[in-house]
Amino acid sequence: MNYVYYIDRDRCKGCGLCVAVCPKKVLEISDEVNTKGYFPVYQAHPEDCVFCATCCIMCPDVALTITEAAEEMAQ
Repeated sequence: MNYVYYIDRDRCKGCGLCVAVCPKKVLEISDEVNTKGYFPVYQAHPEDCVFCATCCIMCPDVALTITEAAEEMAQ
C-alpha cells in the first residue's frame, strides 16, 4: 500500500515537535520562511519515512498529513 506525505508549509509554525518525535529523523526545520514568517519543517530524508504518523499526531496545527495513495484502477 502506498502513502502520500504532505506538509502544509503555510500552516506550520516550525515548533519542532514533529522533528523531535520522528523515530527515523526524517524531518528538519527549513531555512526558508513561509508566508507567515515561520521556518516550517520539511522532509530532509523522505526515503527513510515509515509513515508511522507520529508527527501528524504530535502537530498542534495539523500541518502534517499522511493519506493512502489512490491506486490506479485496472483498465
